[in-house]
Amino acid sequence: MFGLTFDKLIIIAIIAAFLLGPERIPHYAAMLGRFVRKAKEMADGAKDRLKDEMGPEFDDIDWKKLNPRQYDPRRIIRDALLDDTPHDPVTPLPGTPSMPVTPSMKGSTP
Repeated sequence: MFGLTFDKLIIIAIIAAFLLGPERIPHYAAMLGRFVRKAKEMADGAKDRLKDEMGPEFDDIDWKKLNPRQYDPRRIIRDALLDDTPHDPVTPLPGTPSMPVTPSMKGSTP
């Protein structure tokens, strides 16, 4: 979650203990708890509202297809470069010249 490991959370807690002091830590911990609870309620409310507005179609949606992590540009390029599908040699690929370039044609313009 956000690249935070257990070690980093412990370091943050120790720094917070020194900065806030033992008197104020319970107050700020309670505030953090209320904030997390409120954020969860807001997320659940948004999900329920979306479910109400979409109706029965909401359950038919494949949410894994809409995951933005699947659109990793590195993976897309790697998959495209490793694509082993044979291409028709008569039909040029998109972005290639329609006429083969020979050594005698390199200096001339069409």
